[in-house]
Amino acid sequence: MPLLGGVRPPIAALLCALLAVAAFTAFGLGTVHEQDVPQAFRDAERRIAEDAADSVGTAIDTRAAAVRHAASDAPAGSRTPAALLRSLLPTGHPAGGGVLLDPHTGRPLATSGETVPLTGVDVPALVRSDTAKFAPRLVLSSRGEPRLLLFARVAAPAPGAKQDENNDQTGDQTGDLRADQNDEKNELLLVVSEKLAAPAVYGVGRTGQLVDRNGKVLATAATPGTAPALRTDHHDLPAAATNAATTANAGLHTGDVSGSVVGDGHDGLRGVTGWASVAAADGKGDSAGLGLTVLTLREVPPAKEGADPTWFALVAAGGLVLIAVLVTLVLWGGMQRALLRLHLSAARLARAAGQAPVSDGELARPVPFVAFGEPGRVGRALESIRRQLLGETGPEPVRPVRHRPGVRALVLVCALVIAAWGTPLLFLLNRVPAAEAVPQATVADQQARTEAAADRVRRSLGRSCTDLAAAASALSGAPRERATEVLRRAHADHPTFRSLYVVDRTGAIVLRVGKQPLRTLDHAPTGEGIAQVNTSGSIPAIAAYAQVPSTRKPKDAKGARDAAPAVVVAEIDVNALNSLVAREGLGSVWLTDDRHRVLAASVGFQAFQALPHRGLTRLVARTEAAPGSTGTPASAVLRAGAAPGEGPSVAAAAPLAQKGPIAGLGWRVVSAEPAAALKLAAFQLQARTMLAGLLALSVGIACLGWLHIVVVRPLRAVTRCAEQLAGGDRRTVLYPVHHDECGSVTRSLELLRQALVDRDRGGGRAQMATVPAPSFQRGGPPQQ
Repeated sequence: MPLLGGVRPPIAALLCALLAVAAFTAFGLGTVHEQDVPQAFRDAERRIAEDAADSVGTAIDTRAAAVRHAASDAPAGSRTPAALLRSLLPTGHPAGGGVLLDPHTGRPLATSGETVPLTGVDVPALVRSDTAKFAPRLVLSSRGEPRLLLFARVAAPAPGAKQDENNDQTGDQTGDLRADQNDEKNELLLVVSEKLAAPAVYGVGRTGQLVDRNGKVLATAATPGTAPALRTDHHDLPAAATNAATTANAGLHTGDVSGSVVGDGHDGLRGVTGWASVAAADGKGDSAGLGLTVLTLREVPPAKEGADPTWFALVAAGGLVLIAVLVTLVLWGGMQRALLRLHLSAARLARAAGQAPVSDGELARPVPFVAFGEPGRVGRALESIRRQLLGETGPEPVRPVRHRPGVRALVLVCALVIAAWGTPLLFLLNRVPAAEAVPQATVADQQARTEAAADRVRRSLGRSCTDLAAAASALSGAPRERATEVLRRAHADHPTFRSLYVVDRTGAIVLRVGKQPLRTLDHAPTGEGIAQVNTSGSIPAIAAYAQVPSTRKPKDAKGARDAAPAVVVAEIDVNALNSLVAREGLGSVWLTDDRHRVLAASVGFQAFQALPHRGLTRLVARTEAAPGSTGTPASAVLRAGAAPGEGPSVAAAAPLAQKGPIAGLGWRVVSAEPAAALKLAAFQLQARTMLAGLLALSVGIACLGWLHIVVVRPLRAVTRCAEQLAGGDRRTVLYPVHHDECGSVTRSLELLRQALVDRDRGGGRAQMATVPAPSFQRGGPPQQ
């Protein structure tokens, strides 16, 4: 019967696996070389471009939504187009200009600010479309400057309304509404022209540009420091960036929406350009069809060349090959060869014992065996059984086994030899201090991205305050039904609002939409701003508030109390803040209060807990400045990471705001990226070295454990059975379990046991009929 499994597969698998690990060590470690511009620099610049593109896209979407909301909230009545336009574009509005158009003729009915460039805009087609909202457009002004056009439908004034004589219309804009009177939809078209804001970039010496699909520069921003201007025309713009802008404009969204390229070097510096499409990955939003791309550039010094790991890789791989060969030879000689001999010898004895009559020729050959461990003990037991079959000796009592090394000790020695190679690689070799391995440019990029995250939170909270102030103005003097509708609409338009409610002068809630507030303000505040409602509990309570303007003039003290203004409060959902601070490639990010306690985070946290370790707390303390000031950003390489045992990390902290009501909160944004996650040659070499050691230990444990299960343990059981059989145990039936060497020896032992039982029965009857029972002497034939 053929042998299945057994001793050979684990030994062969161990040899092949160790040779594969050696090959990985040679090629994996030997090919790690520091590039002139590390991949970490390029990845960071791409992420910074993505942050800037997200900022631009969010600003465009916010402005477009604000124009539509203002148009929808405009009350219909007997107002002239000029008065209506002035209400839509109040003083201080960031728009460059606005115009109300007749939907039939496209003729301006009222204008404000700079001339709105309408060349190429088909007004009747826009109004006739069934689209709920119009997509913004990019056009050029009369002076060749780029402008963003935002559109919205506005309810037309009542027929017969007089034109305001004080409006700033041109002479041909008579305010005649006869065309509008015949308009079936009874709507006007509001067009707002705005300048394109430059992308927000951070970091010393970095330049950011906003370009269109043709590579034309629309806006430029530069941080303090010297940085060369980006040369971007249709031919110099990276092909991938042009493709991203084109596909975004066509509504096709592929995975190629950002990237980075390395430019030529000069004066010992290399330029790294990052680019990202402004269009959102899901293809939604008002900025999706504009075909805008953000480019960022920063010049960095070339990386220092480290030690060449090729020699180390070859030596380590050669050592593992030598270990693999030696371990294989030891296991082959000490286990495989001995087991095969036992298998053949036991099978020969079983065949000879099963013949009738017993073949003395086969039994005359001694059983060869080694003097080591369990194979030697089984061999000696077989030799004793052979002599018993020949009648040369009787059963030999089992001698107590001394504590001598056996096959289990052999396997343990092989495991220790493999561990002696893998353990230093896993824990000791190719280690470099993080402070020396991380370039200063990478630390600066972490700080720049942390500042961008803080700016993203600041802008979101600022929009909450602005929109809440607009809602408060709409609530002034409104009846309860109208006020409820205003709150419902504001709550629907702001996913960040968990609850929206109005409190009176005593702080009691008089109107609410959304969820039950976690905790209300103790008193009705004045003005508008952001407040941290609680400092303990399971969920941080953060609220934006705005005072509702009073429409009544008090005549006495009682009337003054009754006319005390109410306050509308929006409770901000902590989950929204968690999503704001989370950013790919930035690591773990926390939003902390003025006492350095966590309010929101991109990772799991407990409300108002301290930062994970003191290094981060000390880093946040460095951002604080003199009393009354907001402080400055700070960054450093820390010995500990965000989680216990994570290793060194690159951390940064930035104040949430430099001015405004949010600055008084004293909030900070803190980030920590594990240094091992950076694509730097030193950390790549360290990671691959650890991986090589881990692989060697893993395959060694797996294959030797396999060998212990399928060979060592069954062989020890076979050894006990063979010695008991040689010692005279004829009652224990031996059952083979596997079709391998140990199973073959077990089957042969069972056949030998049956032969010995038959011999004892037959030999005993013959001797009782002829001669007295012989007396047996150890080591010789029976004496007559």
